[in-house]
Amino acid sequence: MTASSIATKPTPTGQSDQVSLRTWINVAGVLLGAFMAVLDIQITNSSLKDIQGALSASLDEGSWISTAYLVAEIVVIPLTGWLGIVFSKRNYLLVNAALFVVFSVCCAFAWDLNSMIVFRALQGFTGGVLIPMAFTVILTKLPRAKQPVGLALFGITATFAPTIGPTLGGWLTENYGWEYIFYLNVIPGALLIASVWFTMDKEPMQLGLIKQGDWFGILTMAVGLASLEVVLEEGNRKDWFGNDLILRLAIVAAIALTLFFWIEFTSKKPFINLRLLGLRNFGLGAVVNVGLGLGLYGSVYILPLYLAQIQGYNAMQIGVVIMWAGLPQLVIIPLLPKLMQRIDPRWLLGFGCFMFGVSCVMNAYMTSQTGYDQLIWSQLVRAIGQPFIITPLSTIATSEIPPGPEAGSASGLFNMMRNLGGSIGIAVLSTLLTWREQLHSERIGEAISLYAPQTQERLNQLTQFFTSRGADLASAQEQAIKALDTIVRREAYTMGYNDCFFFIGAALILCSAVVVFLKRPKLGAGGGGAH
Repeated sequence: MTASSIATKPTPTGQSDQVSLRTWINVAGVLLGAFMAVLDIQITNSSLKDIQGALSASLDEGSWISTAYLVAEIVVIPLTGWLGIVFSKRNYLLVNAALFVVFSVCCAFAWDLNSMIVFRALQGFTGGVLIPMAFTVILTKLPRAKQPVGLALFGITATFAPTIGPTLGGWLTENYGWEYIFYLNVIPGALLIASVWFTMDKEPMQLGLIKQGDWFGILTMAVGLASLEVVLEEGNRKDWFGNDLILRLAIVAAIALTLFFWIEFTSKKPFINLRLLGLRNFGLGAVVNVGLGLGLYGSVYILPLYLAQIQGYNAMQIGVVIMWAGLPQLVIIPLLPKLMQRIDPRWLLGFGCFMFGVSCVMNAYMTSQTGYDQLIWSQLVRAIGQPFIITPLSTIATSEIPPGPEAGSASGLFNMMRNLGGSIGIAVLSTLLTWREQLHSERIGEAISLYAPQTQERLNQLTQFFTSRGADLASAQEQAIKALDTIVRREAYTMGYNDCFFFIGAALILCSAVVVFLKRPKLGAGGGGAH
């Protein structure tokens, strides 16, 4: 099936715009599941030091706690559409929701690093199902006129959850212990299971599709994406291609993903329809979604690093700063479906990308003294921009997708692109930070001469300070030089963080220009712009 045939495929007419309470409960339940799954991507970040300490793991070893979850999640997301048909959406959701809760509790009881990595991978493999399934339920259960409401609610899971994750994780760790970030999933998980059990219609399983499965496509996709994710997550820590493991995995990813694309485009029955990317709105929407992932996960990655390293904030203090980019979204998101009825969703999308980008550029001029009071304004601008991206973007991107089997492929691809954008963004930012810090350190070091009057005056002040604390003259002079070196490194890192925020801002502002090339959803074919 070609992209043009998908775009011109007729959609059902006469579909009632009335939605029963039962359907809304179903939608709310699966959205709660998606919220939990996205939350778990970020919630461990603020507690990673505590978890590493409890499991006697080093910093490099502890990084696999997050990597294991992300690798498993990004592999299962594209598979979800096909597996949902094979086992039926109801059965597939129930089993994975139950297992997600079980593996979450297992993470809290992990006895060493290896057990934690295994449980996190299993948690990611089951939690990754919940994100695209929520998107699929919205596309298949809600009529076109009500989809903007469902997509607005989905926007909360996509943008609010990553923002509030570090805050919630920090608060639970500070007050109760890191184990409670995993216990947190039990009650929402039970509500998800109950809502699916009582409100989702039973469908026949199609186990015969397993024999006809696109197994070479699935295998190459799983190997390729898993290898790529490890390369992105661990590359900077392991010196990229200077490390044998990263080099081998990069080669495996390149070969496997090339085979995957070839198989999917030539197969008569591909497990995921990549031709959807040939549709203008969906393809360009996927590109913007990569940019959104970069901005969303990149900003939540880089800002806590700055606050911890430069300002010395603890997990709870970092969470309070980041919270200002999350809470205002709860006020804005419910207004979006009405706004999309009156304003072209393309311009709302452009406005959202631009404002999100501006908020990052505002952070590109930080000093070593920038803290909570100065950052609150950029966080509020970010809170205004983010909600205007995901809901209009989802509506525009899916406006050409007909209801039916294609919804599963669209959901898998769309959500995978955002997660992939986040992984690419974090990898680029971690490398950029290292590179720019070294560059700025060299430049500042070149500007500082031990013979310069200003340098000598500063060293004398520091020497006197350490002498007043009881140090002898030789020790005080040595400590003064070390203190000056620390100041240089601090300023270099601050400038490096500024460069990272400028990179994120430029990428998002560039994404805002993509709206010029998007088609406005036609009447009856999509979201809010049609009503």
